[in-house]
Amino acid sequence: MKADIAIIGAGVVGMTCALALLHQGRGVTLFDPNAPGSGCSYGNAGTIADYAVQPVGTPGVLRDLPRLMFDRNSPLAIRKAALPTLAPWLARFLRQSLPGKARANAQVLAGLLADAGPRWAELAADCGASDLLQDRGCLYLYADQKGVDAAKSDLAFRRDLGVQVDILNSAELAAMEPGLPAMAGAAFFPGARFLSDPSAMMAALAARVQALGGVFITEPVKSLIPGAQPRLQAAQEWQASEIIVATGAHSKALARMAGVRVPLETERGYHLEWNRPQPRLTRPACITERGFYLCPMTGRLRVAGTVELGGLKAPPSPHRLARLEQGAKSVFPDLGTPSRTWMGFRPSLPDSLPVIERGENHVTLAFGHGHLGVTLAPITAALVAGMIFGERPVLDLAPLSARRF
Repeated sequence: MKADIAIIGAGVVGMTCALALLHQGRGVTLFDPNAPGSGCSYGNAGTIADYAVQPVGTPGVLRDLPRLMFDRNSPLAIRKAALPTLAPWLARFLRQSLPGKARANAQVLAGLLADAGPRWAELAADCGASDLLQDRGCLYLYADQKGVDAAKSDLAFRRDLGVQVDILNSAELAAMEPGLPAMAGAAFFPGARFLSDPSAMMAALAARVQALGGVFITEPVKSLIPGAQPRLQAAQEWQASEIIVATGAHSKALARMAGVRVPLETERGYHLEWNRPQPRLTRPACITERGFYLCPMTGRLRVAGTVELGGLKAPPSPHRLARLEQGAKSVFPDLGTPSRTWMGFRPSLPDSLPVIERGENHVTLAFGHGHLGVTLAPITAALVAGMIFGERPVLDLAPLSARRF
């Protein structure tokens, strides 16, 4: 079988890459064993987080890592059984958490995130789904004045990198979100946007891909062979002019088949949902001391977040789900029993930067976005399409090379 451009992965990154190429007149076939836009493309917090310029690894995390690793209730957890496998990744992560490297990584993230909101507005309009993209900002909540004071240096750092942020006192926060309990204050990021229904937005993206002639093949890709006419093996062999690997946390083996070794590991993300006609707040709000988001979505409240390093095979952790429920009920004590739970896999690299690179063997890599897959999907698509069409990139791609490791 033949395809013009084959995209392995039909999540948000794969589908936005498909749209960018389809708009340029190329034919696109997407391969994924699961429904388009499932996995983390659906299960995330829904935030278009243009403010998220801090990498996961920072000097503060480096300082607190022993406590974070061994406190079962911390926002960062590591499954003990996975430690031997994770050791090389953790060593790289520690190096990337040093002050100079962390700042350099933040600067790259700031460049990638600079126009995330406008790019998403264009994408949503193209898919006829502008109503699903809410332009009401995002909050970081602080329970006490100590938290407000501790956040000032971080917020100043973000401002230095171009992030707009306002500090709200208790009264200003109450006026903005009267459904929240009293808190000392908040950081408000007015440029942030969010998806009121990530699943519906993924469906809109998939429908637009198909309307433009894109084809979805619901099959796993078992192997790929790079070259002048690269090939992949699904249920049968396909030949393409270009193959794009955009399979998120499942990209490591495919990248190796393309000749690149990447230290990709898995962050296991969780969410809980409560069905509620009115979810009590009007924009996403991060409970900073607990590391999760309260996310108002259509007909429900989603609680999502925390970091658990533990690979692709272990079952969901009841403790992480219980911790999310406990955190949600610390804000809204009468929530009751969650309506549903979910766990998915985020693709995590030690420096919190994605891999976006086109090889000479006609295989393009576009994965490793960590917590920012949804946010960075449109800029990733623009960079990927530009590389394939030989255009001058709008950003320096060297920090995103798979060979930086």
